[in-house]
Amino acid sequence: MIDAAIVGLGWWGKSIVKAVQGKSDRLRFIRGVSKEPESVRDFAAQYDFQTVSELDAALADPRVQAVVLATPHSLHPGQVVAAAQAGKPVFCEKPLALTRAEALRAVRACAAAGVTLGLGTNKRFWPSMRELRRMVASGALGRTLYIEGNSSNANSGQFFAPWRDLDAEAPGGGMTGPGLHMLDALVSLGGPLRRVTARLVTHKPPPDPLDAVSVLVDFASGISGSLAAVRATPFYWRVHVFGETGSAEALGENDLVLHRAGQAPTRQSFASVDSLRAELDAFADAVAGRSPYPLATAEMLDVVAGFEAIIASLRSEAPAAVALAD
Repeated sequence: MIDAAIVGLGWWGKSIVKAVQGKSDRLRFIRGVSKEPESVRDFAAQYDFQTVSELDAALADPRVQAVVLATPHSLHPGQVVAAAQAGKPVFCEKPLALTRAEALRAVRACAAAGVTLGLGTNKRFWPSMRELRRMVASGALGRTLYIEGNSSNANSGQFFAPWRDLDAEAPGGGMTGPGLHMLDALVSLGGPLRRVTARLVTHKPPPDPLDAVSVLVDFASGISGSLAAVRATPFYWRVHVFGETGSAEALGENDLVLHRAGQAPTRQSFASVDSLRAELDAFADAVAGRSPYPLATAEMLDVVAGFEAIIASLRSEAPAAVALAD
């Protein structure tokens, strides 16, 4: 069992605690870090962990074996570095950083300290996405030609926090929220990006925003694609991979539809999993040395590089090149 500290106890930090505490046999929270500990006192008591107001206090606690970050986006790189320098494996909610340079700083700090770096990409653990990646990797669809996806949700209205609507924290409308999950999905299926062309249309500003971001994507491999993120609308998730011999689309968490020429589409439905607990269990397994963490740091950097280029394209209203690996 890995004893961890949860840093940030807003809506998402509490969601992580609820998914893990008393349910996982691999990780539990013994510390919480909140700038307003009194506001989460009852929650901490309910879930049986102690709170402190500063990250340094949790890092100095010898009982804390790992750190989970659910803090504002701009804080992530510095907090990852601080955890690594304290010798603590660290799991960071997405985005790892808002620029590739800052993400690289975090990755290098963890590598230098020899500690595991995990990233909050829980949709990779959805059964539909696991099966879609398996099919693409196995060649079941033939050579991939095009990948498209849409990730839309109502979270920006239901779970409003002022910092989430600051351009310095969440640029690009829905790109920093549902859009980043979709970008991660595309990179996991098609590899690093080469160039992007993005557009943001705002129908109503925050709070409770109504906007849509759309991106044309060129992959380094020669595949093309597109992604969209609309907020705040009812939840929707679809990733469709088009290959030479067939196509497959992941719909939501548990369904996948396969298309073959001359055949009726077939639909598979998988049993639900708690993807938050699954990703924290995978992190705990990596910390304990039971298995490698399932997301390579190179992919973490590729996603941030793509995100940075998308924001540049939105601001310039022109195509933007994606920074390639060093």
